[in-house]
Amino acid sequence: MDDRQPEVCPSLTLERRITIYRCQQAHPNRRSNFIHNTTDQTDAQGEGHLADWYQRVPKVELHFHLEGSIPLDALWELIRKYDGDPDVPDMESLKDRFRFRDFSHFLETWTWKNGFLREYDDFAFFSEAVARSLEGQNIQYVEAFLSTSRFLSIGLETGRLIEAVRQGLNRVSDVEVALVPDLVRDLGAENAATVLSELSEVQSLGVVGIGIGGSEHLYPPEIFREVYSTAREMGFHTTAHAGEAAGADSIWGAIRPLEVERIGHGTRALEDELLLEYLAESRLPIEMCPLSNVATRVVESIEQHPVRDYFDRGLMVTINTDDPVMFGNSMVQEFQALESNFGFTPDEIRVLILNGIEASFLPPKRKLAMANSFTSDPAWSEKTQL
Repeated sequence: MDDRQPEVCPSLTLERRITIYRCQQAHPNRRSNFIHNTTDQTDAQGEGHLADWYQRVPKVELHFHLEGSIPLDALWELIRKYDGDPDVPDMESLKDRFRFRDFSHFLETWTWKNGFLREYDDFAFFSEAVARSLEGQNIQYVEAFLSTSRFLSIGLETGRLIEAVRQGLNRVSDVEVALVPDLVRDLGAENAATVLSELSEVQSLGVVGIGIGGSEHLYPPEIFREVYSTAREMGFHTTAHAGEAAGADSIWGAIRPLEVERIGHGTRALEDELLLEYLAESRLPIEMCPLSNVATRVVESIEQHPVRDYFDRGLMVTINTDDPVMFGNSMVQEFQALESNFGFTPDEIRVLILNGIEASFLPPKRKLAMANSFTSDPAWSEKTQL
C-alpha cells in the first residue's frame, strides 16, 4: 500500500472538505482524491496514541471565556497580590473552590474569582498566561468571550480594558485570539447598549463580535433585540448563550429576535424536535461544551449529553471547553470524552475541528487558508484508528 499522503486540493471549499470526511465515515472503504482516508489501519497504540494526537493536531475554540481560563498559577499570583482569601490558603484549596454544585454555584464562584481582577495590568498579565496555555495545546485560533461589563463598577473603562487584554495576548505570537465581548445579560439591556457603544473605539483591536451570557431564565434573549440589531449595523458578528440553563425557548429567542450567527451551548435543543430539524437544515453552528455541561449539572452525566445525537442529525457541532481552568478540562479531554463515551472516530474529530473553522467569524478566505494550513499539518493526516 502506498502510504504517501496526497496534497489537499487548495481550491476545495471548506464545506466540501467537511462533507468528504463525513462520507469517509459512512463509507470507510471509499477513498477521496483529495483527502487520504486515515482509518484504514489499526492504531496499535490505542487511546494513549490518540491522546497524543489530540494534543498535537491543530485546533480552534469558539466558546472560550478568558476569565474562566486563567491558569491556576497566574490566578494564585493575583490572589496573593490582593492579600489572599482566608478560605483559600493554598493551591489545593483553590482547586477545591472550583468544584460546583450547580450552575448557580458556578456563577457565584465566577464572581468571586473576578474580585481579584482589579487593574488593567491584571488583565494584561492573565491574558498572556492564557495565550501561553493555548499555545502549549496547539490551539491556534480562538474567539474568546470577555465580560468587560462586570468591571465597570470598579472604575475600569471598556476600551482601556480591551487594550490591556490585547497587549497581553500579543505577547504570544503563535496563537490568534479574537475577542467577543460578553454584554452580560444580568446587567440588563441598557448596560449592554452602553458597552456596545464603547466597543466601536476598539473594534480594530480584534473585537469581532458580541455575545450574552449569564442568567438565561431571568434575562431572556428578547430583551436584547435592539442591542443585537445595532451590533450588526456596527459590523459585529453575533452569538448568544442559549439552551444551557434555560430550555429550548431560549434558543428560539436567540434565533428569531436576535438573529444570531451561532448558538452558545444549545444543549437543551433536544427538548424541541422542530428546533432540532431547524438547526439541522439551517446548519446554524452550535458551540457545544460537553464537559462544562456536566460540571454545571446542565446534564447529569456525560452519557446523557446530546452531542452524538446532534452530530448524527447533521447539526453543525463545534467542540469547546468554555471555562477550562474552572472546570478542569481541556480540548484533549473533550475529544477523549467524545471518543470513550460516544465512539467518535478520528475522522469525526477532524470534522468537528473543520466545523470550528467554518463556524468562526473569520472572513471566507481566512477560513479556507486556515483549513488548508490545518489539513497540511503533519499531525492532521496521521493514521489514527480507535
